[in-house]
Amino acid sequence: MAARVEASSIGGGTGEIDEEGVDGRGTMWDLDQTLDQNMDEEAGQLRNMYKEKKFSAFLLLQLSFQSLGVVYGDLGTSPLYVFYNTFPRGIKDPEDIIGALSLIIYSLTLIPLLKYVFVVCKANDNGQGGTFALYSLLCRHAKVSTIPNQHRTDEQLTTYSRNTFHEHSFAAKTKRWLEKGTSRKNSLLILVLLGTCMVIGDGILTPAISVLSAAGGLRVNLPHINNGVVVLVAVVILVSLFSVQHYGTDKVGWLFAPIVFLWFLFIASIGIFNIWKHDPTVLKAFSPVYIYRYFKRGGQDRWTSLGGIMLSITGIEALFADLSHFPVSAVQLAFTIIVFPCLLLAYSGQAAYLRKYPHHVEDAFYQSIPKNVYWPMFVIATAAATVASQATISATFSLIKQALAHGCFPRVKVVHTSQKFLGQIYVPDINWILMILCIAVTAGFKNQNQIGNAYGTAVVIVMLVTTLLMMLIMILVWRCHWVLVFLFTFLSLAVECTYFSAVLFKVNQGGWVPLVIAAAFLVVMYVWHYGTLKRYEFEMHSKVSMAWILGLGPSLGLVRVPGIGLVYTELASGVPHIFSHFITNLPATHSVVVFVCVKNLPVYTVPQEERFLVKRIGPKNFHMFRCVARYGYRDLHKKDDDFEKRLFESLFLFVRLESMMEGCSDSDDYSVCGSQKQQSRDGVGNGNEIRNVSTFDTFDSIESVIAPSGATKRTSNTITGSSQMSGVGDEVEFINRCRDAGVVHIMGNTVIRARREARFYKRIAIDYVYAFLRKICRENSAIFNVPQESLLNVGQIFYV
Repeated sequence: MAARVEASSIGGGTGEIDEEGVDGRGTMWDLDQTLDQNMDEEAGQLRNMYKEKKFSAFLLLQLSFQSLGVVYGDLGTSPLYVFYNTFPRGIKDPEDIIGALSLIIYSLTLIPLLKYVFVVCKANDNGQGGTFALYSLLCRHAKVSTIPNQHRTDEQLTTYSRNTFHEHSFAAKTKRWLEKGTSRKNSLLILVLLGTCMVIGDGILTPAISVLSAAGGLRVNLPHINNGVVVLVAVVILVSLFSVQHYGTDKVGWLFAPIVFLWFLFIASIGIFNIWKHDPTVLKAFSPVYIYRYFKRGGQDRWTSLGGIMLSITGIEALFADLSHFPVSAVQLAFTIIVFPCLLLAYSGQAAYLRKYPHHVEDAFYQSIPKNVYWPMFVIATAAATVASQATISATFSLIKQALAHGCFPRVKVVHTSQKFLGQIYVPDINWILMILCIAVTAGFKNQNQIGNAYGTAVVIVMLVTTLLMMLIMILVWRCHWVLVFLFTFLSLAVECTYFSAVLFKVNQGGWVPLVIAAAFLVVMYVWHYGTLKRYEFEMHSKVSMAWILGLGPSLGLVRVPGIGLVYTELASGVPHIFSHFITNLPATHSVVVFVCVKNLPVYTVPQEERFLVKRIGPKNFHMFRCVARYGYRDLHKKDDDFEKRLFESLFLFVRLESMMEGCSDSDDYSVCGSQKQQSRDGVGNGNEIRNVSTFDTFDSIESVIAPSGATKRTSNTITGSSQMSGVGDEVEFINRCRDAGVVHIMGNTVIRARREARFYKRIAIDYVYAFLRKICRENSAIFNVPQESLLNVGQIFYV
């Protein structure tokens, strides 16, 4: 038996090397490549699906209007609480109002308008936004994923897009630097998780501050109401908001855009009225000179007031996370034409009112409303605050789903709430956690100021994380010149670090809340990812050689009982350890065995027709197959998708295609084979390998194996003469009979334990935190809707 080494196929297509060091893939591998050309034309068509299209002017205006309710609700409700959080101790100098207004104007111009709307939104992943979307882009352009389960055929997906670099370019050097050490990959992952955890914190703080600020308007017209009643009203609204999440936004989403549009129309109109009536001179704040004068007057209060001013740009993280529903041009048009000017007028009107009534700063928004429109405005403000809260909650659900797909969050139930929009999901467990924390924050702080301090801390950290990720996106994806990258990064960090230094002064005044929340979620996400990585490494190192399987013969040395066994594994090559563990303890297996690998790829979706890749393992009479099911981070294992049914449809399709290839491999009429026809005949007759056209895979995702020389003759005879099936119909009928006999889902129940000599923090993380998370999270069988009567768990344990 010829000795050989099997090289790992992770991260690229590596072949099998014999003892002389000659590439042993064989000529049939070349034939596979000839038959399986990259679908460049089709890929180009689908890759351009989410790129900017030429919309008609009317359709673009319609989409821009609809984007108001989904994207800009959070940013638009900031006038409810900005001035109070900027001057929590009152206004000492009326000129400070002009300086604060000037800071608000230029903050809105630099961060939301220039940075996010016109730069960051362009860094979407086929229309998807958020920190994990940026991370997915980076994972496709550089090997920075900590779980190296990508294969070269994953790059042939129509939704997989990446750029190539010149060897000596700045992008190539940056790519090599990132890929060089695991510590850099881990640092990048922690950065992404930190940004994600802060957005989750926003999902808690946004409903708290928005609803509490809106409900606070009751004190203006009903002064006898105390703060406790306002908090109670806010809590009731919050409970109602989270309780209806399971219905989704599809049924009531048509209300969002009109509500937010009316909100912007009202705040702009009231702003114009206040400027005209109280103090038109506030418009001089458009000159940046007043920013200089504001800080020149000195005092720590003016510096720390930046934490309140920064609340004027909160909502930009939800803007980017909720980007997927609309084209970027519609989002840009809505902000430029409606959101930006309306916000400037609203803040200017409040400043004009405060110049005349500075003692009304605590309820500046509601105090500046004319009395005859107070109650309509109160209703619209409450509705707008609810819409803003809904946007951040939906963004949190999307980020949790993306983290789940990247192996960074425990398995939780994810439910589709819309048949029209793939992105509208509901995560019950996270919803109730958010509700409890949101009520705790609202009832615990009872005022806008401390919640505003916490909110500002979360937002500025998200902005910093986005800037650092954008720096890598500009280098690796956009391939910008390093000067442009430096200018963008420097200007962004200059503004954001200034805000960050201001919010640091307020950590002890409520700013610690998002830090604690983010720390808790970060521990959960990183520990789960660490356990997932170690479990994958265990699978890789303990997988069984194909030579061992082929050496067992057609019966695998076991009793083959009627039925089909679906063996779930995380490996796309090799035989998983759970299978050898299973047949060692129970010397029997099913007549048909399918190794099922479910992979999550760094793409937003995998088209249904490209989801399943099927490959035969060994000769036909072994009746062994491998099926790789590929999913993007937005794809869901929905209950209405019969996973098992689609898997068998792909298996039957593969058997038919395989038969067609066998029929054409010796036919001079099959032109695609071309010059490979003679080589393929030579390859089939070669006594050193069993690779033939029966191992053909239309997507070539799994490497075929070299059989031991002792098994070659038996294999060849089996294929050519003594096969139990005479054609494709016989094999399909055989698989159908086995399917009717019963399908058993075999899943591994791998338990991870820390070694005795491991450090104490690793023992705590593995033996307690990870073990607890595994107990409370959903089982794989629930995700794939496997009936309990068809489930077989194979237990195994390993130590790290």
